[in-house]
Amino acid sequence: MSATAALWLGPLGLDAAGFGQLFVHFAMLSLLAIGGAIATVPDMHRVVVGDRGWLSDAQFSASIALAQAAPGPNVLFVAVIGFNVGGMAGVLATLAGSLLPSAALALTASRWADQRRGQRGVRAFTDGLAPVTIGLLLSTSWVLTDPSRAQPASWWLVGGTLLFMTQTKLSPLWPISVGAIVGALGWV
Repeated sequence: MSATAALWLGPLGLDAAGFGQLFVHFAMLSLLAIGGAIATVPDMHRVVVGDRGWLSDAQFSASIALAQAAPGPNVLFVAVIGFNVGGMAGVLATLAGSLLPSAALALTASRWADQRRGQRGVRAFTDGLAPVTIGLLLSTSWVLTDPSRAQPASWWLVGGTLLFMTQTKLSPLWPISVGAIVGALGWV
């Protein structure tokens, strides 16, 4: 495979059906992304790593870590996963799948809800999304911590971060810095 083909099709050289599957799956997940795209990471992991074997567990986690460390919107991790699976065509498939359906739904629903914001059902629906968001984010955390979950230091980091974030109003950069130092020292 030429360098140009590898850039556009990625190391796996997916065919049109593979890119179609990638697009459709990420499009379906975009409609479940309550709390942001990061909340759908467990199912992305299930398909990309478990079902299809396109990425290893470590490659998947590294894709998310790299994108989260970079400046820019939180959804960048979708593009990095897409690139690692299918090159630039993978980026297009995952980003279009992640952004188009949810943007269209959000635009339509916000216009509809804005006209009916005082109705009891609209308020109940909005209030009910908070626990769903929390559950999705907890499942994301569970998947992302899988590689280091067996190490006691990771549990101390999670507990300490949770305590820090709920008991102080200080910047989350402090526990992130502690995590970076612990990781750099090889303790996790």
